[in-house]
Amino acid sequence: MILKKNINKALYLFLVTHLILWTLVPFFSNTNLPLDTIEALAWGSNLDWGYYKHPPFSAFAVEIFYTIFGNNDWAYYLLSQIFVITALYFVWQFSYMILEDKLYSLLAVLILSSISFYNYKTPEFNVNVSQLPFWALSVYLFWRGLNFNKRIDWILFGVISAIGFLSKYLFIYILLSLFIFFILHIKKYSRSIKNYSLSIIISLGLLTPHFIWLLDNNFVTIFYGLNRSGFTDYYLINHLKYPLVFLLKQIIVLIPFFIMIFAIIKKIKIRINTNDKKTLFLIFINFIPILLMLMTSVLTGAKIRTMWMMPFYLFLGTLFLILYKKSIELKNIKKFYYIFLFFFILSPAVYLGTSLADKTKKTDFPGKEIARLVQNKWDDNFTNEIKIVVGDEWAAGNLSYHLYSRPTWMSDLKNKTSSITDDKGVIYTGNPKILKKICPGVFGTINPIGYCMIGRR
Repeated sequence: MILKKNINKALYLFLVTHLILWTLVPFFSNTNLPLDTIEALAWGSNLDWGYYKHPPFSAFAVEIFYTIFGNNDWAYYLLSQIFVITALYFVWQFSYMILEDKLYSLLAVLILSSISFYNYKTPEFNVNVSQLPFWALSVYLFWRGLNFNKRIDWILFGVISAIGFLSKYLFIYILLSLFIFFILHIKKYSRSIKNYSLSIIISLGLLTPHFIWLLDNNFVTIFYGLNRSGFTDYYLINHLKYPLVFLLKQIIVLIPFFIMIFAIIKKIKIRINTNDKKTLFLIFINFIPILLMLMTSVLTGAKIRTMWMMPFYLFLGTLFLILYKKSIELKNIKKFYYIFLFFFILSPAVYLGTSLADKTKKTDFPGKEIARLVQNKWDDNFTNEIKIVVGDEWAAGNLSYHLYSRPTWMSDLKNKTSSITDDKGVIYTGNPKILKKICPGVFGTINPIGYCMIGRR
């Protein structure tokens, strides 16, 4: 059993080990960065206040790392894990405020190793991973705001809320849950109304550039999300089928979690103290976002993808630990640690084994080698640098990432051709049959992608 004086050391050991392990395993097992990471890097080469799929923060994050580390794959696995362990650290901080016990707070963090969202799924830096620290921080700062009403906490909450929303729109579910909790207990927290209102104003102010971008681009990001969820394909059965599938998948994802939590609980039956503000708050931040997501599926018939739920379970361990605090048998803590170690080792082992066994994944794409071949052909035919790559985020995005000139990615050149000067070399990627017919420059194919190069000879 971990001694109480060593709990802080145990936490930091876990976080550092997690960071190193999940940076190195995908770096050594993958040939290429995952799809969503390449996609974010493509956007980052052409920074804007939004993109047709998502708001812009994930692109900002990877572009900062590209500026520092360049096209070194390990840096983006490291970036992802920095986001993960930051979230876990603030789960620890919040749990200690709630549980008032360092051991239980440590358990609230360790138990998340049983959920694949916080290990196996994390090497691919994407909008879901991008939300994690801001989801955890928002809850932490909101709780501090309610209890201490310090203006700095509310200001930081406003800033963090805006960044979380700029990571992914689904962040609105945690913000709505916190808002509902506040409104239902407004008399108890009336002294915080002014500062909470200030935080909302700060958030909206920070989000204004993105809202302007949305307006200028006909709300393309929102329509993409609706299409992605199947909202536009109306079938009455979807209002029942998709919510049931959603619930079933959540149960499957959480089976390892329940194995861990019930390893140290002697009685499954509980009594919820509805007068305890800590318990009520935990119920709100855990179940209200899930309920809102479920209601979205029921009312719209939208298909909820499992990965969208990544940040939703960050505080589930904290909730169960406070609900079962009186039923926890610390004499069984060794069993908990053994199960934790099993999942902690199993997850990277499965990831490594799967990566080495299956060579058909996106992470086995020879992006670096293709970029070398393209660069060689370019150098044989043109004198200027490659400044722009055009096409989808995968084919063109890989070129943008791997080519030493770091060309700007664009999905198309509509209304932009007038701004392209003679010194800006352009490569179009796409269907080789079509490109070959219309290419005014040098055409080449690296199966199955065609490349049309236009430069200065």
